[in-house]
Amino acid sequence: MIERTHLAIIQQVSLRGTLTEAAISLHLTQSALSHAIKKLESQLNVKIWSKEGRVLRLTQAGESMLSLANRILPQLEHTEVLMKQIAAGQKGTLRIGMECHPCYQWLLTVVAPYLELWSDVDVDVKQKFQFGGIGALFNHDIDALVTPDPLFKRGLIFEPVFDYELVLVVNADHQLAQQDYVTPEDLSNVTLITYPIEIERLDIFSKFMLPAQSSPYKHKTIETIETTDIMLQMVASNRGVSALPAWLVEQYTNALPIKAIRLGKKGIHKQIFIGLREQESEIEYVKSFVALAKQA
Repeated sequence: MIERTHLAIIQQVSLRGTLTEAAISLHLTQSALSHAIKKLESQLNVKIWSKEGRVLRLTQAGESMLSLANRILPQLEHTEVLMKQIAAGQKGTLRIGMECHPCYQWLLTVVAPYLELWSDVDVDVKQKFQFGGIGALFNHDIDALVTPDPLFKRGLIFEPVFDYELVLVVNADHQLAQQDYVTPEDLSNVTLITYPIEIERLDIFSKFMLPAQSSPYKHKTIETIETTDIMLQMVASNRGVSALPAWLVEQYTNALPIKAIRLGKKGIHKQIFIGLREQESEIEYVKSFVALAKQA
């Protein structure tokens, strides 16, 4: 069988001209080189080279293998360097899963400096998962999961990134706009606009309305490329109300006639986490992403 060592020997013999020089360049003995090629010639039943004094001349078979060596060896060397870079956390692909729809604007503030800092690392963002974000992380479909709902399991770690408060956003002239906070019952006669997520995973339902056995008059979901913008435009047009992170609402208050109101007397306080596979959490470009996320 042709092995990498055979290709390296043939390439060096072609470059150096003699077995002695080839052996020196490969840090092997001359007898080891000669034995390796004789064994290969016996296996293939062809002559790889012929001797002209001290100089070796490649045969037709040898020239064919030299062509192979010149194609394969650089690819192998490149791949080995790449593997070392990946192992050292210097190169790779960071696949980010998003379970936080409002966090896309925030993610942009992280990805921009990250790509500049890690020019050899590609970034891919995924939102839809066959078995949920945690399943995607376990199955190696993604490398990092941005989520407000961590599920602590062996083999996974969750780094807290930032805290936020979930608030109700209404039109500035809405009847609820004058209140310091709203109750679940206050939403029984409004249209609630949300992201297209299961009710059980929407905090406005799971942490506010369902425990009070309450529901909105109408529930409307929005699913477009610019979902958050459309939702807030609809709120600004008095077509309904929505529940969003306070930090996100603040970005729109100067441009739209909207107002944020606390959900309940104490409010609903949450955290955003980045979930990682524990064994990969020390990779440099992964650690850097988490660090930049915390700064942002």
